[in-house]
Amino acid sequence: MSRYLRTLPPLETLITFEAVGRYGSFTQAATELFLTQSAVSKQMRALEDSLKVPLFERKPRGVTLTAAGVELLGTVDMLLDRLQHSVRRIRNVHQSNAVSVLATHAMAQFWLFPRLIEFNKAHPGIAVHVHAINEMDEASLVDFDLGILYGGGDWTTLDSRFVLPEVVYPVARPDFDATRITTLEQLAAAPLVQLDTSAWSCLDWHDWFGHFGKDYQPAESDPVFNQLTLAYRAVQQGMGIGLAWGFMADEAVANGEMQRVTDLAMVTERGEYLVSLRHRQLSPAAQLFHDWLLASLGLDETPA
Repeated sequence: MSRYLRTLPPLETLITFEAVGRYGSFTQAATELFLTQSAVSKQMRALEDSLKVPLFERKPRGVTLTAAGVELLGTVDMLLDRLQHSVRRIRNVHQSNAVSVLATHAMAQFWLFPRLIEFNKAHPGIAVHVHAINEMDEASLVDFDLGILYGGGDWTTLDSRFVLPEVVYPVARPDFDATRITTLEQLAAAPLVQLDTSAWSCLDWHDWFGHFGKDYQPAESDPVFNQLTLAYRAVQQGMGIGLAWGFMADEAVANGEMQRVTDLAMVTERGEYLVSLRHRQLSPAAQLFHDWLLASLGLDETPA
């Protein structure tokens, strides 16, 4: 018999224990795990019998962990998280006919999605899995084949190819009367859709005005959104003037679906890069998508 089977409780009891410990309730854990309350109770009793240590203090309105339960929960949390991390990485990186791509919400929606449609037409046998988050950095690529990462391209563990410059300018709906807004002062006094970037790296109105040497404080009446896609949607709905990145708004402006407000545009030295881990060879499917994406932009396949 395996040494693990001899000494460790069944994995399902540890998964159930984590849920009970997190909720402090057999009933809520049962709901999350699609089990009956009695099944959860039976598993936890079996876990305690296996360890020969009480893990819970049972009370009329739920349970609390004993000292042993708190210690076990910390270990189980860490191990399940590492196991989930490893399984996700293996699933994302080692599927022969699939490509996993990490991008911000805005990049995924406005820039990557239209290209996925074209890639799918050309290569219907390859599935591209997109995972969209805003809080991403160099270390985030461990679980994915490719990423579209914002920055300066100076990542020590990544191969990177510059694909998009960062160009940011104010936009509004076509029916928004922006004819009287020609200066920074007039723009600052207009109704602006605010972007809360406190949880992730992104420019906001304060940064944008600061680039042109103007101090700026948002009005209390301005609407605020913590996602760039939501802020842009608010501009589309006529809630005010918002900041737009070229990859989001260039086509809409050209088509008359949005209008630029003033001729001012902030151009930074940063941008979007197509990246992959330097030490890990891309799968054939990931390499195909990587090369196809660069070719669609008129770029060669030589990494930086």
